[in-house]
Amino acid sequence: MGKKASKQTKKFAASGQLKKVIQARHKHQQIRKRTQGKRGPKGDKVRSEQVDIQDEEDEIEAPTNAKAKKSKKGMSVDELLNADFMGESGDDEDNINDMPEDDDDKDDNDDDDFDDDASFASVDDLEEDGENHLVELSKLAEKDPEFFKYLQENDRELLDFDPHDTGDVNPDDEDDIDEDFDVDMEGGKTPTLTSVHLRRWQKALLEQRSLRALRKLLIAFRAAAHLNENDQVLAWSIDSSSVYNKLVTTALKYTPVVLEYHVPYKTLSNGKFKPPTQTQKSKTLQKLILSYFQNIIHILSQLTDNELLHLAVTESAKLIPYIVGSRKASLVLQKCLELWSSSQDNIRIAAFLAIRRLASGTDESIMDHVLKGTYLTLIRSTKSTNVYSLPSVNLMKNSASEVFCIDHSTAYQHAFGYIRQLAIHLRNSMKVKTKEAYKQVYNWQYVHCIDFWSIVLARACDSRKRAENGKESDLKPLIYPLVQVCLGAIKLISTSRSYPFHLHIIRSLLHLTKHTDIYIPLSPCLVSILTSILSPTSKPKSSTLRPLELEVQIRAPQQYVRTRVYYEGVLEESAYLLTEWLASPTVQGSISFPEIVVPIVVLLRKALKASRSGGSSSGKDQDAVKVLLERIEESAKWIEQRRKSVVFAPGQLAEVESWVRELRDKVEDSPLGKYLKVQKRLREKRRKLVEKACLHYLIS
Repeated sequence: MGKKASKQTKKFAASGQLKKVIQARHKHQQIRKRTQGKRGPKGDKVRSEQVDIQDEEDEIEAPTNAKAKKSKKGMSVDELLNADFMGESGDDEDNINDMPEDDDDKDDNDDDDFDDDASFASVDDLEEDGENHLVELSKLAEKDPEFFKYLQENDRELLDFDPHDTGDVNPDDEDDIDEDFDVDMEGGKTPTLTSVHLRRWQKALLEQRSLRALRKLLIAFRAAAHLNENDQVLAWSIDSSSVYNKLVTTALKYTPVVLEYHVPYKTLSNGKFKPPTQTQKSKTLQKLILSYFQNIIHILSQLTDNELLHLAVTESAKLIPYIVGSRKASLVLQKCLELWSSSQDNIRIAAFLAIRRLASGTDESIMDHVLKGTYLTLIRSTKSTNVYSLPSVNLMKNSASEVFCIDHSTAYQHAFGYIRQLAIHLRNSMKVKTKEAYKQVYNWQYVHCIDFWSIVLARACDSRKRAENGKESDLKPLIYPLVQVCLGAIKLISTSRSYPFHLHIIRSLLHLTKHTDIYIPLSPCLVSILTSILSPTSKPKSSTLRPLELEVQIRAPQQYVRTRVYYEGVLEESAYLLTEWLASPTVQGSISFPEIVVPIVVLLRKALKASRSGGSSSGKDQDAVKVLLERIEESAKWIEQRRKSVVFAPGQLAEVESWVRELRDKVEDSPLGKYLKVQKRLREKRRKLVEKACLHYLIS
């Protein structure tokens, strides 16, 4: 027997919108067939047609017996397209329902193959009528304090509801209320969404965690995502910008709360999460969630309001556990990486938190995609560096290093391959020795790669973490090859124009040695720069050029070559880095510090003597090096004074390590440690003055 049509169904059929929906579905099916035809052999095409049949089978909601018969008010667009209300026979329905179901693997693969135009009416069958959620609402402040704060500020009346108060609603008018929730297509016009609809949906979502209201809200959210697109059949029209913003905000804020209530996921002790258990409810909601994420990805490229964009990224990240196993995860990752590399800082951080949440899943395959995508996006963003882009690049390097430290064993495979690439570029440059070959190493991407891996290894192999965990990191074997690559890159070109590049590499190695307590011989690189400036082959030229910003240069411009202002800037930076290296716990805290500094003192004294006799360097440079030499000698005597009380032999390593640990806690009180503190304060004061002058210049 044909299915009797409800009043709502007849209104929809008489509105004239049925033809448009049928045309849209036909167009969608044709596009799908063409796509499947391009994919490969005929067998794949046949399988895709079976998948389409299965998808339509899932969407058809025709009852097979009296117990499974559904309310006519919940009839979906798919039932309308089935045309049962026109009095045709239901034998075709029975034949479809008699078809064997696919296995679980095929169902999992078909989760992403959904029609975004679908009404998802099967979600209404999951509605839990008559359940009191007042207890859940009272716990909302503990479970989700941010959402509770949002309700207090924007929708206070939703928190002060009476669960037994039915208001002015007459139970006899329940059908009319359902029609208000659904799309009213009367008159052939798309209905206009108002704040009244949003208020009803908000109340149903908050009081009852209503899946029916969630379905209607997300259908309206799709209309907002595809607004002003002529090729889309939308359920709602939105005429007000305030309603648009309220709709987007409501969908983003309320959806995670409702889904976490109905389909909760587990957070493990190690910080990772476990996707929700596969139940009938989760399978029914899966396509609705995927459609919601597809609309979020679409709307992220359209939003211009930074606050709304930040909200969209932050709230959608809460639903990542629901899509980790689907193909939508790669699309979400791609969009988050795009925002992470090109947006404002607050949006960058929100996008990074979403990326980190993706990497926190128990699925190892998504971790590989996250690591690879993060690194490649970082490198693409560092092709050129200036004073304006450097803070953003540093933010990306620090945040990306956190992702690589989530799982050290998985990160090792990627880090090994990428550090090997750096070594291959360096080897090719050493063999060929041409200008083009040198450019493979002397570029910003190479510098930032060295610095990034130094940050990663410093974070993963930190001495304090090693002491707490009691075991070495899986990434520690990569420290030696990285240091060899860095030292080789410094030796590749030793001209004075390359000093900025050398200083960048030395900063990265200095950061690594300070965190890992591994001795890296940086003094030969720094002392060679100091001696070459103190006793240059020709007298420096005077110029009116302003000091060169060494932090945003890897090769000195031609006009700065052999100028006094360039030499003064390089000498000051080199002397500071040498002071920082000598005052580090790894060097200053060593029992052999007096012997380590002997060659440094000898070479610097020799260079000072030559500069005074030749008169090629300024008195300012000589004074700076002289003060540094005095502090070094005082620190050597400071260590020797403490070594007088040593009663153990050099072969007693346990006693040596214990003595060194005690000494490292006191390195800040050494002459070099105090001198370094003064230098840091002076540099910070100078930096603030420069920022203040730049700000004043921009304002004026």
